[in-house]
Formats: sequence, C-alpha cells, structure tokens
Amino acid sequence: MPKQVIISKLGGPDVLKYQDYNLPNIIKANDVRIKHSSIGLNYIDTYHRSGIYPLPSDLPVCPGMEAAGEVIDAGSEVVNFQVGDRVAYATPPIGAYCEIRDFPEEKLIVIPEFLENDEVASVLLQGMTVEYLFERLHKIKKGDFILFHAAAGGVGLIACQWAKSIGCRMIGTVSTKEKAALSKENGCEFTINYKEEKVSEKVMEITNNKGVPVVYDGVGQDTFDESIKSLSTRGLMVSFGQSSGMVEKLDMHKIFNPKSLFYTRPSLMSYTLNREELLNCSNKLFEKMKNGDVKSNIYKKFKLNEAEEAHKTLQSRKSSGSIILEP
Repeated sequence: MPKQVIISKLGGPDVLKYQDYNLPNIIKANDVRIKHSSIGLNYIDTYHRSGIYPLPSDLPVCPGMEAAGEVIDAGSEVVNFQVGDRVAYATPPIGAYCEIRDFPEEKLIVIPEFLENDEVASVLLQGMTVEYLFERLHKIKKGDFILFHAAAGGVGLIACQWAKSIGCRMIGTVSTKEKAALSKENGCEFTINYKEEKVSEKVMEITNNKGVPVVYDGVGQDTFDESIKSLSTRGLMVSFGQSSGMVEKLDMHKIFNPKSLFYTRPSLMSYTLNREELLNCSNKLFEKMKNGDVKSNIYKKFKLNEAEEAHKTLQSRKSSGSIILEP
C-alpha cells in the first residue's frame, strides 16, 4: 500500500502525518498516474499547512505542489504522455507528498533528457517563479540594479544565476557570511547582511542614492519597510511571498505616494494560466539550464516520512538552496 503525508489540522510542522492510503480504482480520462521519485519542498507548502493560504478542500488533505517521477498509467483520453515517460509538475492541485498520484495531463511537463529527476523537482517551481518575475512581470535588463531578498534561498540562488546571465546587477540580502559567499558564487554582484547592515542605506550607497527600480521581496513583514526605502521614484515593489509573516496594515498614501511607487502581489499560478504559458515558462527555465546559466542547488534530501523535520529546516532560515523529499 502506498504512503503519503497528510494535514489533518492546521498548525506547525508537527501536524504532518505519514500514513497509508488507497489509490482510485479508475483513473480519470485526462489524468496521468505518476510514481514519484522526487518531491519539491516549497514555502507555499508551509502556508497551506499553517492556514496562511486557505486549502482548496476539507481536511485531511495531502500537501505539496511540486514533484517529478515516471508515468505508470494513463486515462483513456490522454494523448501527450505514455507509460515510461519522465514527467514533472509545479502547480495545483496540491497532493505531491505521496508515493503515487493521479495528475491532470494539461498541467504536466516532460522532463528533458539532459536533466535528472532530482534536479527538476528541486528547481521547477522556484525556477518558473524567477522566469515570470524577471522575464514577464518586470523585464530585468543588462546594467540595471535590482534588490532581491533571501538571495541564498532556493528562489534566490536561481535569481542570482538568472540575473548574471543577463548582466543585471543584483543586490541580494543574506543573514550570514557563508550565505553571502554562496550568493556571490551564483552571480549576485552585491550582498547585504541584513543582521549587520541597514539594507536601504547600503542600497543607496551602492546605487549612488538613486535606489533600485524594482525590489523582489519574498520575505514579507521583516523586510517590507526597508524594501520601500530602497526603491527609486516610480519604483516597483514585488511582494511574491511572506516567509516572515504578512504585513498586517498598509497606509497606501503614506507608503506609496511620496515616490509614486507601484505595488504588486503576484503568484506563479497567475502567470501559468494555460498550457501555453506553462510550457513557455518551463521551456525558458530548461533552456537556461541547458546553457549552463542556471544550475540546481540541492541543500538537503529528506525521506517522505521526515516531512516534519524538512519543514522545520526550511522555516529555520538556516538552509540555502532547495530541499527535496524522497518517497
């Protein structure tokens, strides 16, 4: 009998439970049955677990939005995949924390021959996030300064590499000297240790008091004020996550009016609304990887039954790079 991790109630990492489950006897016509080999761990999983983001169905529910594996069966109307194909996904419906699952064909991606399953599971959601942030939401350019928080995290390290491949001058925030070194190794031109330096003051020093045209902030509450102070006039605040918690109250006039700032709260799902957008997004990432511009960085692997410990590690802010679960 296959195993899965479920959330039976909202809360901390301890609410994650490892148990047996039954697969449906019949696969839906447009679904593909996948045997997982690698499961990506992402911050959005902790938001679902804690209740910051509402779950799409009643509890108990299996979390997780990213995985890679092999097709072992397919519905009667599936046309793009067959048994034996290596596939991956990084999108709802949630339910990746399991050994075997059925998943909609239209949201599935073929893994390129030059990539391993672990690589894809560790980079797909984060890499597609960087693609839409840098290529479509705000097109970064050669020579431009940008500020990116948590530069040594899973998304951050991909952002470092992507920015370097374009010639964009990325300023990244980190919490330790080791993370600063890792960020620079991956292409971040400037690093700011937010525990030792005032981020906005350092940004102004680097940019000759001009500020940056865009800030990419996936941290939230702890970094919001410094992000705003770091922006240039008519700058764009991109709040794409809140690992430190959500900003509770905003005085729109006081915060955004003085410099005529723009604000957006995007999500990957809104930038992969259909199969064409999904494939274009993933193909741009895979092209970067094929060219050697972007490489995966797996910080640690946990067994599926160690999901609780994996969540604790992710939320400790001590990790750098990606974390994956192994069924």
